[in-house]
Amino acid sequence: MTVNEKRAWWKEAVIYQIYPRSFADSNGDGIGDLNGITAHLPYLKKLGIDVIWLSPVYRSPNDDNGYDISDYRDIMTEFGTMEDFDRMLETAHSLGLKIVMDLVVNHTSDEHPWFVESRSSLDNPKRDYYIWKDPVDGHAPNNWASCFSGSAWQLDEKTGMYYLHLFSTKQPDLNWENPKVRSEVFDMMNWWCEKGIDGFRMDVISMISKVQTYPDGEVSDGLFGNPMPYVCNGPRVHEFLREMNREVLSKYDLLTVGEAAGVTVEEAKKYANAEQTELNMVFQFEHTDATPGVQTLFGKWTDAKPKLPPLRRILNKWQLELEGKAWNSLYWDNHDQPRAVSRFGNDAPAFRELSAKMIATCLHMMKGTPYIYQGEELGMTNVHWESIGECRDIESINAFRQYVTDNHLMSADEMMRCIDNLGRDNARTPMQWDGSRNAGFSSGEPWIKVNPNYTQINAEKCLADPDSVFWYYHRLISLRHENPIIVYGIFRPLLEDSECIYAYERLMDDKVITVACNWTQDEQDCSLFDDLCGEELISNYAEHKKGKLQPYEARVILH
Repeated sequence: MTVNEKRAWWKEAVIYQIYPRSFADSNGDGIGDLNGITAHLPYLKKLGIDVIWLSPVYRSPNDDNGYDISDYRDIMTEFGTMEDFDRMLETAHSLGLKIVMDLVVNHTSDEHPWFVESRSSLDNPKRDYYIWKDPVDGHAPNNWASCFSGSAWQLDEKTGMYYLHLFSTKQPDLNWENPKVRSEVFDMMNWWCEKGIDGFRMDVISMISKVQTYPDGEVSDGLFGNPMPYVCNGPRVHEFLREMNREVLSKYDLLTVGEAAGVTVEEAKKYANAEQTELNMVFQFEHTDATPGVQTLFGKWTDAKPKLPPLRRILNKWQLELEGKAWNSLYWDNHDQPRAVSRFGNDAPAFRELSAKMIATCLHMMKGTPYIYQGEELGMTNVHWESIGECRDIESINAFRQYVTDNHLMSADEMMRCIDNLGRDNARTPMQWDGSRNAGFSSGEPWIKVNPNYTQINAEKCLADPDSVFWYYHRLISLRHENPIIVYGIFRPLLEDSECIYAYERLMDDKVITVACNWTQDEQDCSLFDDLCGEELISNYAEHKKGKLQPYEARVILH
């Protein structure tokens, strides 16, 4: 089968996301920093990745852990200095690693000078940099909910108007309808590109264009309306991104990926079109926003695990429908999602490594650019939170207040089980480097608690064990670099009626790769490999059973 896919370095790359606050602390203040990242770049080189996506390191008051930016051209004091950043960038480049920055331009911090000016008076020149509305009948302009619970509108007492914040009250939304705002953003992006960075991951970029009538949203929890139909993939979003492409992106050889909440396949074909007039790829959230196959009453919150058949239908749909039209991004987890092995695999000691390798195989053999979140390559797991007082994430804290404290819709125990399962803090516990105090993350008291299992699960142990999850990821990355079929081959699903096995083929020229993954802890019947003669590229079992897949077994055959 001939594949006419246009080749590009960012299609062949493997990306590793660093959450700087939790990666490595070089000065003992309990907070990860840029110098800590620089010191561990050889570790990432050893893993074999090509690109580092750096979660925000800009100056920020940290209401939402750096996603509330007060100065786009400065570094957060806790993370270091611009000189530290420059040294990290230079060291990464010297190792052949690229750096992709997190671009957060749907909103700023309320401490950003633009907003300080904007809220100062009704006639300030920067008033229209943000979205201000008059009260309606003495209340908020509409019923929209914030993504972090509560109303999406905040009354400013000084001017008597409401400003829109789709996230925290300290994250006012920028008004992209204002061409001056767009010009400011593009100037800032060009500044970073001239510094030598290699791309942008664009935070909630699908939300920069709002429906200008600002209608009420549908109420599902009895409290607030859903704004998403009116703020995701809005009427001018593609116009804005084409302008960004003309003014910035097309001038450099960049990797660009948009976090696209609410994106459909049809919209993704526009964002990541083959003509490259907008972005390289987008993150879709169908497989992570909800829990596939599980009904939830309160937003995303549930203590249930996703079911394979609906999860497979979602991922297969994206593979099949973007073929030849747009490029996929591949991921299980990130800083906003719980740990992959806990959510999609099985983090019990007997199955953790097997299932971590299985879900990695399932993802990395698909078509698209794979993303690894820090610690995923170690099989790091979710942590048990004793109480909401241990949590640091504004989303979990606000949800607990809304559903437990204020409205008594859930018990504290129920909500904490949901947070144990899906809370974002699970991804933000410190990177587990070794078995020493604080997992080798910091000599001081960490900003968030360390997962107690760090003595069993850490990088030092993984590096010393040739059968570890780390070295399995290393093999997966190497295979992608060595085999164009893994990057460019056409995807064809197999066994779509199976309740337990995720299987598919990749086809290119006269070659076929067959992939099968058992998503259960029980042995399953599977005859896919019985008559295949070829090279086994990778498996998490040394020996196989004819006609069977063993618990969490993954097999990949090139034939």
